[in-house]
Amino acid sequence: MRDHIRQCIAPLEEKILELENGRPTGNDVSHVLEALGLSHLKLASTQVISLLDMLADGITPVNEPIVTALLRLCEAHKKFLYALAGVLDQPRAATAPPRLEAPGAAQADDAAPPATTPEPSIMPETMPPTMPMAGQAGAEPPAEDAEKHAEKALAASKQSITSIRVPTERLDSLIELVGKLMVTFAVLSQSGMRGATLSASTLAELDTVITGLQTQVDAIRLVPLKQIFLPMNRLVQSLSQKMQKKVRFTITGDELALDKTIVECLNEPLVHLLRNALDHGLETPEERVAAGKDETGAVNLTAFRKGDTAFVEVSDDGRGLNAGKILKKAQERGLVEPGQELSEQEIIQFILSSGFSTAEKVTDVSGRGVGMDAVANAVRTALSGDIAIENLKGGGSRFTLSIPLSRSVNEGIVDALVCRVGQETLIVPSRDVLEIYAPQAEDLVALPDGSETVSVRGQIFHLLRLCRHLGLDDTCRGIERGLIITVRMGELKAAILVDEVLRQQQVVVTGFTVPVQEIYTLPILGFGMMGESDALVLDIEKLLVELTTPAQA
Repeated sequence: MRDHIRQCIAPLEEKILELENGRPTGNDVSHVLEALGLSHLKLASTQVISLLDMLADGITPVNEPIVTALLRLCEAHKKFLYALAGVLDQPRAATAPPRLEAPGAAQADDAAPPATTPEPSIMPETMPPTMPMAGQAGAEPPAEDAEKHAEKALAASKQSITSIRVPTERLDSLIELVGKLMVTFAVLSQSGMRGATLSASTLAELDTVITGLQTQVDAIRLVPLKQIFLPMNRLVQSLSQKMQKKVRFTITGDELALDKTIVECLNEPLVHLLRNALDHGLETPEERVAAGKDETGAVNLTAFRKGDTAFVEVSDDGRGLNAGKILKKAQERGLVEPGQELSEQEIIQFILSSGFSTAEKVTDVSGRGVGMDAVANAVRTALSGDIAIENLKGGGSRFTLSIPLSRSVNEGIVDALVCRVGQETLIVPSRDVLEIYAPQAEDLVALPDGSETVSVRGQIFHLLRLCRHLGLDDTCRGIERGLIITVRMGELKAAILVDEVLRQQQVVVTGFTVPVQEIYTLPILGFGMMGESDALVLDIEKLLVELTTPAQA
């Protein structure tokens, strides 16, 4: 029975070992995952599903750890079948990594105990110190070959090292040290007469060093988009073969370098966008020829930067978005009021609604429960960006992701506004701020539901009085005696009323070791260290969601 089980598992192990040689296609990986039963797993997490999809589609490259894990799954299948057959041995104390067994070794394995490798410290003393490795006995390289190897090694040693790999933990530690250095500088610069012994030139020099160090740290974190763009070739190739479509895939701007957190968060949205472009966007070769198009469709992945914003576009020359079909689906779901007239641009935005899908059938590419709303949420929540959709003239569609280049406020050093509300000091991250405005009494409008709006240069914002949410009603005064900070996060925007904006400076944001969010009703992001004084950092995104929802209802 053991022999029969091994003969069943051996071909699968061979397929897995072949994945490590050459460049396996997505179909090769899919066959292995299907044989192991991984393609039939029903998992609740869409992120885990995406991981398996990226491996099956060839986006995640097959490396040694993945091959080892797959071989261990084969070993687990083998032990399971042994247990069913009643021939399972007692668990071993230690096992070597699973490998393909040589033909003819099956019978010997049944009788002989597992071989163990002796530790170096207990190797027999009689063993020659220069004993050749197994398979290399008596095969000393010729003198000429040895001389060539020495020359190559010497030449390599003279070449300068242009890049090194640094663990992200070490970078995070460096960022933390920069933050502490910046706080120390803030303490010294705010100490007034107590720091009279420090000359102005010394502080200026320290400020220059800190700024330069922070700039270098930010530059270290930059990663070229090529790292996630190039694997997309395998995705497009795999999907085009699976759907029997001819595709010409073009990548532009992959040399653009962005912060590593942005690049990591971009991977999953791009996978969904390319899937939709190939499945929903491009027609079959027969349909394209009938429509007078080239039978080979075009899919473009483009990245570029404008100012402090990065843009990533996925476009195709397919059939485009069917506004009539989208409108009908939106009416069925009650997203459109009867008789409401909408433009094509407004209609196609409905595909970003939660759970919205026009897929008529469920396949392994579309209709899998992961819609465009997942892409929108990932871009808006994780990247603080936005997504725009448009139909192109002449056919096709384009999805544009706009991403602010400022690093996440959760990652340490941020630019911020230090504000005063009553006797409380609060910090507002500058990346969310549009402008600071001195309002007049006539700019305020009270609504019947009790909420308030304010007009700022002709734009209407919901007014959020922080004094009320902090329980400082006695300090709430007329709007003309304070300042308004207009903030925006994605599609949400509001005007925050504070008593005074003290200054703008860099602060170091750290998390809490106690559940502060359960104590304060106001959304708090973290603890901001500014030097001699510290303050709470407002979570603008949660603040807008929680406080503008009643006003929008």
